[in-house]
Amino acid sequence: MSLSEQAINPVFIHSISKEQAWNYRILPFLVDGNTMSFYCDAASEPIVLKDELEVILGKTVSLESISSGEIDRLLSTYYFAEETGANKPAEQQVISTNDDFLAALITEARRLKSSDIHIETYEQKCRVRVRIDGMMVERYQIQRDDYPALVNKIKIMANLDIAEKRLPQDGRIHYKSSKMEAFDIRVSVLPTLHGEKIVLRLLNNSSVDVDLNTMGLSEIDMHNYMQGIQRPNGIILISGPTGSGKTTTLYATLKLLNKSTRNILTIEDPIEYTLEGINQVQLKESIGLGFASALRTFLRQDPDVIMVGEIRDPETANMAIRAALTGHLVLSTIHTNSAWGTVSRLMDMGIPGFLVANTLNTTVAQRLVRLLCPHCKTEQDFDPVGYPTQFKAPFAVAKHFVAKGCGECYYTGYKGRKAVYEVIPIDTELAFEIKQGNLYIDPLLKARKIKTLSENAFALFVTGETSLEEIFPLLLSI
Repeated sequence: MSLSEQAINPVFIHSISKEQAWNYRILPFLVDGNTMSFYCDAASEPIVLKDELEVILGKTVSLESISSGEIDRLLSTYYFAEETGANKPAEQQVISTNDDFLAALITEARRLKSSDIHIETYEQKCRVRVRIDGMMVERYQIQRDDYPALVNKIKIMANLDIAEKRLPQDGRIHYKSSKMEAFDIRVSVLPTLHGEKIVLRLLNNSSVDVDLNTMGLSEIDMHNYMQGIQRPNGIILISGPTGSGKTTTLYATLKLLNKSTRNILTIEDPIEYTLEGINQVQLKESIGLGFASALRTFLRQDPDVIMVGEIRDPETANMAIRAALTGHLVLSTIHTNSAWGTVSRLMDMGIPGFLVANTLNTTVAQRLVRLLCPHCKTEQDFDPVGYPTQFKAPFAVAKHFVAKGCGECYYTGYKGRKAVYEVIPIDTELAFEIKQGNLYIDPLLKARKIKTLSENAFALFVTGETSLEEIFPLLLSI
C-alpha cells in the first residue's frame, strides 16, 4: 500500500494551512505534544526545511522524505489547491462545511466539468466524490458533525422534506451564482445504513458546445447518420447504457434539425439542454404526464420531428411506431447492448416485425471512451501475454500507450472522453430480414463496411488516444 492510499488523521491535516502544505510541499502525519512529523519532498533540502518549519510552527519538527510523485498525490488528496497555485490539482481535503461550503463545492465541480456530485456518509467517515470523465474522484472528507446540516441545506434548496429520512426523495435546484451562468441541479436523496446519501446531477442548460461534428462519428458513420435524419419519417434509435452520451447525441441532432420550417417537440426527463426554437416538455409522472401520454398530444400539435427521452415500455414504443407511421421523424433512446439489438428489444416489447421493418429508420449504438491524458501517457512495448486471454493476438500492436497519472488529470491517467459509435441504416434488404425474423445479419453489415463498436474503439487504441484497459470490455465481441 502506498502512502497516498493510507488514511491520514484529519486532526493532523488541520495542524497546518493548505498554503503552508503546498508552499513547503509537506504533509503532517503525526502530532505528538510539541513534536510534529511530516512527509516532505525528497527533492527538498531537509536540514534547511526543518529549521524553517521549527521557526514558523514553534515546534520540534521531524521529516520523512518521500518521492516527488508521492508527495504530489498526498497534497492533491488532502489539500485543496487554489487555481492560481503552482498548477496543482484540487483533490480531497477534510473540512468543515461552514463558510458556504456547498456553493464552493458546486462552483468547483462545474469548473472541473463534473457531471455528478456524490455526498455520502459511512460509519467512520463522510466524503464527497465527483464524477469527472465518467470516473469517480474523491475530493473531500466532511466532519461527521457537519453532515446533517449539509444534507438539510440541500433538501431546503431542492424543496424537499427535511423531516423525512426514511424514504428516497427527488428534487431540483435552479442554481444561480455571480461566478457562472444559471443552471439546474437534479437532487436525489437515498436513505442508507449510516445516513442519507445525496447525488447532485449538474445539468448543462446551454447547448453551445453540442455539435454533431465533434461527437466522434467516423466519416462513414456520419454519412449514414446524416442520411437517416434527413429522411422525413421513421424512427432513429440510439442505444447504450446510462451515461454513454445518448441524450447529448440527440440534442446535437435536434440542433442540426432546428429550422424555422420545422415544428419540433420533445418530451424529456430531465430537460438537460435548452434549445431555442424547440418546444420542450418536462416529463411529470406524478400528474400523469408520461412519454406515452405526451406522444398522444404531440400528434395533435402538427409536429415534423418528435424527440422522446427514452422508449422504456410497450405503450411508449407503440406510440412512437404510430407517430412514425403517420409521417413523423421520431428520435429516441433505448437500452440495448448493440445497434442491431434494438430490433429484438422492440419485438420483445410486443411490436410486430413488419411494423419494426416499416418504421425503423436508423439504429445507433454508442459508448463513451476515456482518452489518455496527453501530459502523462507513457508508451510501452506491447506484450499480449500480460493481458487477458480474450484479447486475440491478431489485433496486437508493437507499441501502445498506458495511463500513468499526473496533476493535470487528477492522477487518473485520463483526460476527456470521446464517443464511439455503431450506425446501421435500415435499408430495404435489412428491413426484409427483420420481417423474416432473421436477426443474424453480420455478413450484410460487413458488405456495407459498417464498423462495429469494437472496431471503432480499437481504432482509438491503435492511434494512442486511449488504453487497452479502457476499451477492453468492447473488444470482447471482436
